[in-house]
Amino acid sequence: MLEKINKANDIKRIPETDLAELAGEIRRFLVKNVSKTGGHLASNLGSVELTIALHRVYYLPKDKIICDVGHQSYTHKILTGRKDVFDTLRQEDGLSGFPRRRESDCDSFDTGHSSTSVSAGLGYVYARDLQKKNYSVVSVIGDGALTGGLAFEALNNAARLKTNFVIVLNDNEMSISRNVGGLSDYLGRVRLSKKYNGLKMEVSSALEQVPVIGEKMINTIRKTKSSIKQLVIPGMLFENMGITYLGPVDGHDIKQLVKVLTTAKNFDGPVIVHAVTEKGKGYVPAELDPSRFHGISAFDAKTGKCLKPPCRTWSDVFSDIVCSLAASDEKIAAITAAMKEGTGLKRFASLFPTRFFDVGIAEEHGVTFAAGLAAGGMIPVFAVYSTFLQRGFDELMMDVCLQKLHVVFAIDRAGFVGEDGSTHQGLFDISYLSMLPGMTILSPRNEREMKEMFKTAVYDIEGPVAIRYPRGAAVPVKEAFRPLEYGKGEILREGSRCALLAVGSLCGEAEKAADILEEKGITCTVVNARFVKPFDTALVTQLAGGHELFVTCEENIACGGFGANVLDYVNRAKLPVRVINLAVEDTFVKHAAQTSQRKRNGLDAEGIAGRILEELS
Repeated sequence: MLEKINKANDIKRIPETDLAELAGEIRRFLVKNVSKTGGHLASNLGSVELTIALHRVYYLPKDKIICDVGHQSYTHKILTGRKDVFDTLRQEDGLSGFPRRRESDCDSFDTGHSSTSVSAGLGYVYARDLQKKNYSVVSVIGDGALTGGLAFEALNNAARLKTNFVIVLNDNEMSISRNVGGLSDYLGRVRLSKKYNGLKMEVSSALEQVPVIGEKMINTIRKTKSSIKQLVIPGMLFENMGITYLGPVDGHDIKQLVKVLTTAKNFDGPVIVHAVTEKGKGYVPAELDPSRFHGISAFDAKTGKCLKPPCRTWSDVFSDIVCSLAASDEKIAAITAAMKEGTGLKRFASLFPTRFFDVGIAEEHGVTFAAGLAAGGMIPVFAVYSTFLQRGFDELMMDVCLQKLHVVFAIDRAGFVGEDGSTHQGLFDISYLSMLPGMTILSPRNEREMKEMFKTAVYDIEGPVAIRYPRGAAVPVKEAFRPLEYGKGEILREGSRCALLAVGSLCGEAEKAADILEEKGITCTVVNARFVKPFDTALVTQLAGGHELFVTCEENIACGGFGANVLDYVNRAKLPVRVINLAVEDTFVKHAAQTSQRKRNGLDAEGIAGRILEELS
């Protein structure tokens, strides 16, 4: 069946009796390809039938389907003419792992972060109506994404609509980790209330047998808030908001899905279709361990085992140190925003369950919740990916920094993140954190330094502290450790003419660059900044007297970064030294391997050395 799908809407020509076979072929296709490229597998396996049904009912690209986060869009890509290039998924210059408008006119909105699809869809609906156009808009959102406050802000506004807007709730009980909180419990009760649909149909059928009176009663039941639904399903949150609710429906029954989606398409107003799916469906390893197969590197398709040997990651180092500190200090609490496994907090949650808090996909709430814990006398450690912390910027400023509260931010995936692409790069945190008064920022270059930084952050620094560390394998300690001093950098090697000031993960590249330059007769001083804010102004002043060139190196956007702040200090202090900043220029970095991303942005050893040779010549 899959060979008949070569462009958008081809699926409408597949006989209904063959759709189950097509779903099976798509699952085998996904496992085969993602096992080679890596990617988000479990979420895509769970949404195959739902995506098929959407493409049967709606016409693309005229109609607009917006996938929240978009990591579950692989089947959508296959059904819209990208099957033959699917082996380039997440590869450099290949298909993105998320919807991208530049990639296909069937991708109506770029996504990558959670809880945005309802807001974007609502914007599309009003744009359609204001311009008197005729097309359908569908926002697909997971139950995990529905824990984000942005989704409820959008639902609150959508309830006022008088024209059609379909919201599909893809409910698999998970985001990356298992969902938590009141909404998850509520949806759990709804899932268990499958008897509702049967009861509704039985009552309606019975009443229809009673002439006149029966019809009036049916209409009354349909219109009133105190409907049959509330007799069976507690709360009926969505209908009480003014949004028609259809479901729950089996998210793997294509015929049933098509019927419900067709009904939803004809509503005058907002409607939620609640589809219950199973993450990882159809591939046993993913069914048994959906969290591991949420985002996975290349693996053996037969066994599900990863091809890369396991390594000790920066997240593992964080896990060790935060558990060690918490074992001897009952004031330490840990917070995650639905990323218990990803951030390394799974062991903490097991060891200290009363001091572990998963707030769901709600970074804004997580930041302010941490502020409240700190104000109450606890020492909160919020472990969060760099790209997601920026969602809580206002809360960082108003609720943490303004009050000078002692919150420790463990910022994972800082810098280049590789194949996840432009929506996930951790290239902005230095800039947006440096501008906040009272914020201390550190960045380790190896395991030992990271452990010492967390001890220092927890016990020796007042106010908010951020420790940023990269994705991937941690750097082991190879030499003697020099004790940390607040605001002080570390000279790794002495030289002349040029001083390389590197941040965290780029210390290794800076040292390799110095080796390259030494072969050409140029000796460089290499400095491990350690403290990004406040950086070591005394050391900068000292080095300015014996060097003609400063080169700053960081995996961060150039604007407002570490280098920009060093340059500002040099200018204000009128130091006799030239400064060039090596960082990411004014761009969003696309998906590729981390090594390639560094090379493309001139932040590998050869790029750094080449820029210095160019300046000194």
